[in-house]
Amino acid sequence: MKWIDAAIRAPNGGNAQRRHFLAVDDPALKERLAALYRTSRQREYAEIAEGALARTIHDPEAHAATLRKVEASGQYFTEHFTDIPLLLFVFSIDDHGGANIYPAIWSILLAARAEGVGGVITTMLRYEEKSVHELLGVPTGDGWRMNAMLALGYPLGRWGVAANRRPVHEVSSRNRWDGPIGATVPAPLWPRAVD
Repeated sequence: MKWIDAAIRAPNGGNAQRRHFLAVDDPALKERLAALYRTSRQREYAEIAEGALARTIHDPEAHAATLRKVEASGQYFTEHFTDIPLLLFVFSIDDHGGANIYPAIWSILLAARAEGVGGVITTMLRYEEKSVHELLGVPTGDGWRMNAMLALGYPLGRWGVAANRRPVHEVSSRNRWDGPIGATVPAPLWPRAVD
């Protein structure tokens, strides 16, 4: 409840509050969602294999290494989907682009992390959104859309900054698009790992 309370404190346009958080911890329900997740993941990785992301690659060699790690992590996640202690589905109405719901999602993840609980955002189930809605009893005709599913639990092993990211000075500027930010940041400023 504390994490969802953090979420409802997040800003949202016009204070419309058209959002809903649905917690899933029932093992039988997680089994059924796992089957939908496997199907969704196959579709997603088929699109990646077809080169859907090729236009955004900055460093093809580093990207290939990162993609291998992401794929291995995604495979582990898929195989252990039912072991995840809590799945938190996030829904909203008329939030095109996520401007109102993603601050709430981020607040959940920060609140969980403050208590030593890790979280992952996934939108993989969008491929099976209708089936997810039916399975979770989401009202039809009201305009509810599934924005994300958060997988929450205590981390296994080391916890830190694992993703390959371009440095801050390569993706930011000051005063003008071509203005240097004024600092070089060759490595993450946040801790690499927490035991």
